[in-house]
Amino acid sequence: MAEFCFVTLWRIEAPLAQVCEAISQCARWPEWWPGVEKVEEIEPGAADGIGSLRRFTWKGRLLYRLTFDIRITRVVPLQLLEGRASGEVEGIGCWYFSCEGAVTIVRYEWQVRTTRGWMNVLAPLARPLFKWNHDQVMRQGAAGLTRLLQR
Repeated sequence: MAEFCFVTLWRIEAPLAQVCEAISQCARWPEWWPGVEKVEEIEPGAADGIGSLRRFTWKGRLLYRLTFDIRITRVVPLQLLEGRASGEVEGIGCWYFSCEGAVTIVRYEWQVRTTRGWMNVLAPLARPLFKWNHDQVMRQGAAGLTRLLQR
């Protein structure tokens, strides 16, 4: 399996609570995040979201889609949201939230391994393309979230 560690920083001019709320409502991501094609609820989890399981289908700029499940494993309101991925990628994703004045800082860390054979075979050569694709999807997310919260 090919391993990847992506770190993304977003600076969103919106209140911390609104940013955290939008990120935690992942079922609505397809409405504002172009890279998210579909989010399906598999298990609802607890009231705070812990234990919930969602299936995500993502489409980036390259000609492939990824589908994987995320189970929420940790929530600290207004500070972090963590989930464990399984499926076509496996690993951990964690959203960290803070603010500087009127700007909310979002740091996303995505530590995953690919499970698709073709990706593992191509990873030594295609790693820069996979990173570029991930970065493009995340840029779309920042732009979409900014538009959503500035309406």
